Amino acid sequence: MNPVVTTMKELPVTERPYEKCAAGGPGILSDAELLAVILKSGCHGMTALELSQQLLLRSRSGHPLADITRSTLKELTAIPGIGTVKAIQLQCLGELSGRMAKENARERICMTSAASIADYFMEDLCHLEHEEIWAALFDTKNHLLRAVTLSKGTVNASVISPREVFLAALRHQAVFLILLHNHPSGDPSPSREDILLTHRMVSAGEILGISLLDHIIIGDHCYFSLKERNMI
Repeated sequence: MNPVVTTMKELPVTERPYEKCAAGGPGILSDAELLAVILKSGCHGMTALELSQQLLLRSRSGHPLADITRSTLKELTAIPGIGTVKAIQLQCLGELSGRMAKENARERICMTSAASIADYFMEDLCHLEHEEIWAALFDTKNHLLRAVTLSKGTVNASVISPREVFLAALRHQAVFLILLHNHPSGDPSPSREDILLTHRMVSAGEILGISLLDHIIIGDHCYFSLKERNMI
């Protein structure tokens, strides 16, 4: 019978995540091994690696890492073996990875590429349980000046007027803007109201000299661009 392993030091050197990373880099580690390095220690009766494996197995969405890093502190501490310190470590890991991904995506963002814009804002919008409308504001050199939240609505409705949109654009001296909003249902197909809103914004922008280039609707890791579909 194999002896019960309760600490990482009892594992063979070639199976310890720290040593494997030092020898071959983090790319050779499994998801569980990477988590084990972050968590540092296990709990009673489990090594950090075994605890990490259990965390990944709890996922029902098919995206275990995303499930872990998006969980609330209460949800994480309800998991056997995860105390407040480990829960905070996991939350910080999720926040840091999200910021790093967004920083990388910002370098590729182009106001004429709906895919690059959707990619940049995807994680911000696709997990929300209510609708939000954002405006991405650009200068004449295609630089993203900033994104502003214009409206936070219910699960299926959000109210916005051209006045709010273009006041934000004028305030930040933007000359181009792109509207974005999410559909909590996960289906990014535009509603009749979405299309009417877009046309109102295009007309208002023409009067003010601020071009609405696109209206992008974010679904469940997918998007719909009215510009790409020739609806603007």
